[in-house]
Amino acid sequence: MPRHSFATQLFALWILVAMLCGLLAASVWLALSSALGERVESARQQAAAACVAVASRYDASMQRPGEANIDLMHAVLDLVLIRTDGIEGGFWTQEAASDTPNGFLAYAFPTYEGSGVKRDIPEAETPLILRTLHNVAATGQMKADDVSSGADAVIAVACPVPHHTGLIAWTLTRARPPLGPYGEKAATILASILVFIVVLTSLLALAFRRWKRNLTRLERALAANGAFEQGKQLELLGERDLDPIVEALNRYVERAERLKREASEMALQLARAERFSVLGKMAAQIAHEIRNPAGAMRLKAENALAGDEARREAALKIIIEQVGRIESQLTSLLALTQPIALDPREVDLGAWLDKIIVVHESRAEDRQIELRIEFDTAATPPVFDPAQMARALDNLIVNALSHAPSGGFVKVAARHTQADGGERLRFEVRDNGPGVKASERKGIFEPFVTGRPDGSGLGLAVVREIAEAHGGQAFLADDPHTTCFVIDLPWRPY
Repeated sequence: MPRHSFATQLFALWILVAMLCGLLAASVWLALSSALGERVESARQQAAAACVAVASRYDASMQRPGEANIDLMHAVLDLVLIRTDGIEGGFWTQEAASDTPNGFLAYAFPTYEGSGVKRDIPEAETPLILRTLHNVAATGQMKADDVSSGADAVIAVACPVPHHTGLIAWTLTRARPPLGPYGEKAATILASILVFIVVLTSLLALAFRRWKRNLTRLERALAANGAFEQGKQLELLGERDLDPIVEALNRYVERAERLKREASEMALQLARAERFSVLGKMAAQIAHEIRNPAGAMRLKAENALAGDEARREAALKIIIEQVGRIESQLTSLLALTQPIALDPREVDLGAWLDKIIVVHESRAEDRQIELRIEFDTAATPPVFDPAQMARALDNLIVNALSHAPSGGFVKVAARHTQADGGERLRFEVRDNGPGVKASERKGIFEPFVTGRPDGSGLGLAVVREIAEAHGGQAFLADDPHTTCFVIDLPWRPY
């Protein structure tokens, strides 16, 4: 006979336990169900006797028939119902008035386990009570009705009050069955089942103890700095279900060690190739940025040698401009390779922005572009490095003037904003140019990334470095109508 695995044995044992628990539950249900009918009948009889007692006592105590005495009703209810535990009741009339909602005149629950006598009619049982009352009103005879919910039942009884037309007394009680007449047999069955479950649980406990001991050994081997993490082979546990796992882990250790050696060799090769790639790309970009101005200077110098005085003067001006362009490219490149030294101070935004805009007004007029500024005032001036931030804004304004169409606009704004981190200073440079392509948005602040044929791709990278040096950030805002570059930094970081 083949030996079953330990997991299969445990599964079969648990199935058996589940079946035994089901039999236990069925036995309880049978015992409770058998007693429910008897308890309901007994409770109905008690409620009917209480209802008759309430109606008779009120009729005997009331001297003027037909008249409703609410105080007397409460007194009768308290006096009669206090003798029967768990029964509540009241008086009801067909002639409902504004002060008698649903026709209820009086109510009492003297044996209520709460503090004092309960005087509020139970809302959940109100439909059952009213249904019983209307049946009595229609027939003039005592009626009883009940509603069962699982092993419990609610019984309502109503009876007419003698010599008082339209006045009906009612009582309400609940039946909660014990084990009933089959309790002894059910208890015996339950005890036997429980004994069997205890024995079975003991066997399962022994099996689980052995299983847990082996799992603990495996867990220690797989823990931090354990044998598995150190790349050592794991010992077999002698457990049919766990040994295949141990063997698989051992194969994984061997494969991981081999892949680790291969990955180390490949990482060295990739690092070497990446260094050459970065150096090659940077060298090509720098050569391109310097070769174009150098070629222009060479051409102008040759023209100057062959021309008159005016031609030489014009050529020298162009050569000086190209030399300035080369110096600007080298300055931007050095700014990316060296840390930015800040000299923060309080700055008058209005005067500072005016100085920046003046530099670019002539170029804006030549291209017929409207250049304007906006700024917010605050109780205290902002603190930042005016020279470095002017350099960043210059790059953004030059970029905006290059992309804005003739007749368009470039707006430079400085705003005082509030955020979770406190007060913020937000610079915005906005233009109505063609915008940035979706494919270029992600890496637009990276070095050597540009959308202009004459651009170096270093301006926005410098802007980002200056913003981050101030504890802020630079980004391209999502605006479907204009192109808006933003520098966001603390209002007073120091």
